[in-house]
Amino acid sequence: MNLQNQLIDKVSALLEIARKRVASTVNQTMVYTYFEIGRMIVEEEQNGEARAEYGKGLLKELSVHLTERFGRGFSVENLDRMRFFYKTYSKPISSTLLTNSENPIPQTLSAQSENQIGQTLSGDFEVVENKPFTSELNFNLSWSHYLKLMRIDDRNERSFYEIEAFKNNWSLRELQRQYDSGLFARLSLSKNKDEVLALSEKGQIIEKPLDLIKDPYVLEFLGLNDKSFYSENDLEQKLIDKLEQFLLELGKGFTFVARQERISFDEKHFRIDLVFYNRILKCFVLIDLKIGELKHQDIGQMQMYVNYFDREKRIEGENKTIGIILCQDKSNALVEYTLPENNDQIFASKYMTVLPSKDELKSLLTD
Repeated sequence: MNLQNQLIDKVSALLEIARKRVASTVNQTMVYTYFEIGRMIVEEEQNGEARAEYGKGLLKELSVHLTERFGRGFSVENLDRMRFFYKTYSKPISSTLLTNSENPIPQTLSAQSENQIGQTLSGDFEVVENKPFTSELNFNLSWSHYLKLMRIDDRNERSFYEIEAFKNNWSLRELQRQYDSGLFARLSLSKNKDEVLALSEKGQIIEKPLDLIKDPYVLEFLGLNDKSFYSENDLEQKLIDKLEQFLLELGKGFTFVARQERISFDEKHFRIDLVFYNRILKCFVLIDLKIGELKHQDIGQMQMYVNYFDREKRIEGENKTIGIILCQDKSNALVEYTLPENNDQIFASKYMTVLPSKDELKSLLTD
């Protein structure tokens, strides 16, 4: 009986994997299909009459025929989205999307397009080397993801979110959350023009401590009203309760180590709120939570924690400990003059408990 159960579990696991792969292939094929439909619409418009009425009539007529033949999903609005999808992504965006940047416009398989699209829409998917229709564009996300991405006007920002969504396997909900919290803007704040461009071409690359830091951190998932009263203990408990979301907000490579980590010397005891380890930088990351305005004593305390971990906890091959103080408010001048000029270990960042509006975020980033 036990052997039968093991077999059932193994077969079930195999089928689950197969289902996911099939679903992934189906989604990818549909995205390429919609891109190809968009191309055909745009080319027909370019070959047709140069009037807005012609384009509207074309989509309406096409919608009627496709709906009659293939069912739902081909409304005028959806066809217009496919058209816009092609116009958005037929231009070079980033190295992750284009395998040949010298030839950014995809070479479509025109002779086979009608047959391939017919097969695709009827459910008979044809994939050549896992890439339907074209060998130059890589669409790795779902159609729902691209519907969101197309609404991002800035090409560099759009490319960044596409890369990060794929690399980190973001759901549509998580993509929306990261965009709403202004992740690209927050990461861009401390970077020069070339580094911002690199974000759009490669996504977030972690090479030094500063690459990990965001300012502000957005903790809206905690459900704390920005005007409600809560203690540092309350904030810490909320972060532990929502640890998965907090790890996503912290960024890449973080693993949780401990809360209220006690360190002792000279018969004195201190507790570090949260301890993490970053696998990319190979170092401990200490987080101290502060309600209200940051004081210079808070920075001195974190300096002590970092020194202790470097001397007592760090082992051979690991890099220096990083300390992050999360506070509601801070003076940049106080932080600058309290820390040494060459500081690369201790950072102070604001945190927000509600998603900022675009204007609020812009104001925070330009303060």
